[in-house]
Amino acid sequence: MHTTLSTDYDYRIHYDETGAVWKLSTFFLEHIPFHQDALAFFCIGTDRSTGDALGPLTGSHLSESLLFPFSVIGTLENPLHALNLQEKLEERLKKDPSTFIVAIDACLGKSDSIGQLLLHNGPLYPGKAVGKELPPVGNLSIKGVVNISGFMEQAVLQSTRLHLPFEMSRIISRSLQLAYGRFKTGNERS
Repeated sequence: MHTTLSTDYDYRIHYDETGAVWKLSTFFLEHIPFHQDALAFFCIGTDRSTGDALGPLTGSHLSESLLFPFSVIGTLENPLHALNLQEKLEERLKKDPSTFIVAIDACLGKSDSIGQLLLHNGPLYPGKAVGKELPPVGNLSIKGVVNISGFMEQAVLQSTRLHLPFEMSRIISRSLQLAYGRFKTGNERS
């Protein structure tokens, strides 16, 4: 979980915008190397805080899909959080240093940004909103603005309605699955 005040993102879209799944899948298709065997999705957060559950919810959706063959780290059952992030990151990179990591996490932002999905070619910095020093994660980052920042972030996360992170996680997972499906279909025609 981190605070986002910057507008320096490669792509942003509101999760309930018409065509969001298709538009996101197009971005993912252009920026995620689905042809690469060493591809992993780090879904950061915890189910102990509703506002910080975006990552584990997304990870659970992805790992339940039989049509998504990639490594997914961070689910509701086995969350990826501050206590195990460094270990899991080192484990994955030791297994294959060339791993392309897509990092997914919730964030806090301005009130008019709530519901936005922010995509960036580069790492995300988990834990910033609550003052934690964690390693940067990912070659591509997907952040979902789940609530407002600026004051008592931990309490804000705890009081965030689960509905928003849940719906955002569905959109993220569907668009990633669609992007992979489009990738496979495009390659089968070649």
